[in-house]
Amino acid sequence: MPEAYIVDAVRAPVGRKKGSLAHIHPADLAAHPIRELMARHDFDPALVEDVVWGCTETIGGQAGDIGRTAWLVAGLAEDVPGVTIDRQCGSAQQAVHFAAQGVMSGTQDIVVAGGSQAMNRIPIMAAMTAGAAYGFESPFLGAKGWDARYGDEEVNQIRSAEMIAEKWAITREEMDAFAYESHRRAQHATEQGWFKNEIVPLEGLDRDETIRPGTTLEGLASLNPVREGGRITAGNASQNSDCAAALLIVSERALKEHNLKPRARIHHMSVRADNPVWMLTGPINATRYAMQKSGMKLSDIDLFECNEAFASVPMAWMKELDIPHEKVNVQGGAIALGHPIGSTGAKLMTTLLNSLERTGGRYGLQTMCEGGGQANVTIIERL
Repeated sequence: MPEAYIVDAVRAPVGRKKGSLAHIHPADLAAHPIRELMARHDFDPALVEDVVWGCTETIGGQAGDIGRTAWLVAGLAEDVPGVTIDRQCGSAQQAVHFAAQGVMSGTQDIVVAGGSQAMNRIPIMAAMTAGAAYGFESPFLGAKGWDARYGDEEVNQIRSAEMIAEKWAITREEMDAFAYESHRRAQHATEQGWFKNEIVPLEGLDRDETIRPGTTLEGLASLNPVREGGRITAGNASQNSDCAAALLIVSERALKEHNLKPRARIHHMSVRADNPVWMLTGPINATRYAMQKSGMKLSDIDLFECNEAFASVPMAWMKELDIPHEKVNVQGGAIALGHPIGSTGAKLMTTLLNSLERTGGRYGLQTMCEGGGQANVTIIERL
């Protein structure tokens, strides 16, 4: 089977809630890494065969196939199409999968994959049950088939995160310590310049502004839980934020024809699902499936990215699969760096690629929980 290669990956800095990127039109945000990605390489952008883009809450400025719009706003060739993917939090990771699958099928040679989310412009509902688009009507509650299968049981991310903390016996103090470490790692990585190769400055912002250097365990402990008597707080959950990221995925033929140097090879791609009411447990089964399908062992993986939607999610995943925290989210995660939902899959992939190059690791695995109980797994091999 033909191979799919990652030639390059770039991202915007992450803008915090009401931060430096809050005023930017979603299409301008999405266009930013695409424009930079194409400017870095000496071939005609018209040769790109598709732009596969992740985004959720595709209303307002994110509606109308923002993958296509972003390419046009970037000032690039009109004859290049785009498509927008919604696999909830895994949208941009799925975009990478679809781009790689197009290349591996032999039907495409050059594809741009990525994602964006302007969470300041189109916010997630405060209850975290769903996003702004859900305000019109629930996509499942009230549907006869759903009610027959799951009843009227509450479907809520925070409830799911609490259920996970309880089932895997993860205490509030342990989650706060995990959150503290996320900020510490992200701040250290920023100070060491580890993000510089992946971030393209935007609107004068050249670093992620979600990191809180003054975070303390005492400060985290002082925060009230979102639910009375619960363990999840604003401090041990991911941050609403703005970001966009893009990757260049090509075939071996494109490498040769355009003298491109691959940075990584897509080694494995899969996606699985779990109970949609539990919602956030998908990475556990998906990672097991990926190991079985790829014939690899977890010990073969040098670095992991498991999205920190809530601290309990990667903590349960690590506990269940016996994965050491030393290999996971080594430059911090979404608790410190934000979770701009539609772009997170491409943002994490960009960081994973650079982390492998910095450390000399060979294999990196990325996974994340997604709405509907889903989870993508991607394994890349550094070249």
